[in-house]
Amino acid sequence: MANVPDKLKNFRSGFVAIVGAPNVGKSTLLNQMIGEKISITSKKPQTTRNRILGVVHRPGSQLIFIDTPGIHRANRPLNIRIVDIAFSALQNVDIILIMVDVAKPDLESESLIVKRLNKTKQPVILVLNKIDLVKKSELLPLIDSWSKAYPFNAIIPVSAILGDRIDELVSVMAPLLPKGPPYYPEDTFTDMPERFIAAEMIREKVFRLTGQEIPYSTAVTITSFSEQKNGALININATIHVERVSQKGMIIGKNGKMLKLIGMESRKEIERMVGAKVYLKLFVRVQKNWSKDTKALRKFGY
Repeated sequence: MANVPDKLKNFRSGFVAIVGAPNVGKSTLLNQMIGEKISITSKKPQTTRNRILGVVHRPGSQLIFIDTPGIHRANRPLNIRIVDIAFSALQNVDIILIMVDVAKPDLESESLIVKRLNKTKQPVILVLNKIDLVKKSELLPLIDSWSKAYPFNAIIPVSAILGDRIDELVSVMAPLLPKGPPYYPEDTFTDMPERFIAAEMIREKVFRLTGQEIPYSTAVTITSFSEQKNGALININATIHVERVSQKGMIIGKNGKMLKLIGMESRKEIERMVGAKVYLKLFVRVQKNWSKDTKALRKFGY
């Protein structure tokens, strides 16, 4: 340890998996802890489909979070793949963060998660999210019930959307990490490439702006991502893939209005991320039943 700088001698760093049912606020929590938007959010469940890695820097510690898709009882090939991705995140992490929505409990999904926890040896922290939506008198029985369901290392009530008690949550996790130097430089907040995050931001706008059936039949791929004028302008061509011709019409909208709105909202978010002007061109392509096609699932990154 002679060559290790003093500030790193007691440094702690490690990986934390955030798991929970769909729509409990996992991505919102991750974005709050990082202070940057890297994981997409919407009020519709199952927005997150891939594991997203985000890095939180604190004095004396570095926490590397893996935001996972919502765990639910799955039947379709796409959903089975999504749940497999979520459970695979429990392997080789140092801490497991279970998140539940206290305002709308999902007992079936929560039961699936607790059953899987019985196979793990890592520290497990329970996060009770959306405490801003319930009375304190309703919260205490929930804490008591969960404390009997599993020997959690800590149970922390938070409001991810308001940022309440986020610092307390991080301070509880840091001492549970193994000692070791940071994995990433201090200016790193994700290992995801910009083109991946750009595709996710476009998909988020499809989730937020279109009807119920459309988002779940949608994938987004970036066909080109190039810088011009010394990085002052970024040209992006992206394709929104849907499963049926009728869905293509809904994405485009009357006189192309919906596609223009998706493009405009996506461009604003991408510009904030890259710190440059963005020229975004969107295409819509029909690929029949892609969510049931193993080859297509691999092509789209699932």
